[in-house]
Amino acid sequence: MTTPIYAVGDLHGNVAEFDRILALIERDGGADARVVFLGDYVDRGADSRGLLDRLIAGRDAGRDWVMLLGNHDRMFAWFLEDTPRHDPHLLVGYHWLHDRLGGVETLRSYGVEFEGQIRLEDLHAMALAAVPRAHIAFLRELVRMHQTADLAFVHAGIRPGVPLNEQRENDLVWIRKSFHDHKGPHPKLIVHGHTPVDRATHYGNRVNLDTGAGYGRLAGVAVFEGRCGWLLTDAGRVPLEPRPE
Repeated sequence: MTTPIYAVGDLHGNVAEFDRILALIERDGGADARVVFLGDYVDRGADSRGLLDRLIAGRDAGRDWVMLLGNHDRMFAWFLEDTPRHDPHLLVGYHWLHDRLGGVETLRSYGVEFEGQIRLEDLHAMALAAVPRAHIAFLRELVRMHQTADLAFVHAGIRPGVPLNEQRENDLVWIRKSFHDHKGPHPKLIVHGHTPVDRATHYGNRVNLDTGAGYGRLAGVAVFEGRCGWLLTDAGRVPLEPRPE
């Protein structure tokens, strides 16, 4: 019998969604269920700090959880380096503290507030003084990919045609178009988030579980047994099947 594995889409600082989803998982599979969180725990939502606290507490309690690295988690981690690092994959004119990306909300959850113009070095110093060392270590230790015999869990996707063990981190946390446009099979069924969709969707070769928790919508959660998947809802499991072309 195949052991169930649960996957949780992007949460973006939404602690209420974390609590709701964890209750659904525990109702379906118990407190010892294996859960893969698909990344993007910070930014946009109101309580990135609280969400990281919950994930760290679960890890330290020995929960069978795998936490993947998302692009927003990496941007936060890079900002907290000794010299803040800019992600070159952002559009020209964008940066982690841009209104559309949510870094301001993340810093606010740690009590770091600022108005108007502020020197980057001053804001950086404020952030380093406010963010616990345990949170910085957690961000640096996030996993890039998790595999089972049938599934590969990543944040954004994979580069088509590249073996899974040769995938680049930049693709795993940022890729979109070439991955989404690929209709052929991948080495395994790819379970990912990163790109918000109206509802969790099975495309045949991949499953997208980012349902927009960063924009106030319900987060996606699914359970897999082998390649077979179900969405978890208040009413129980709902089959997650490839959508018709």
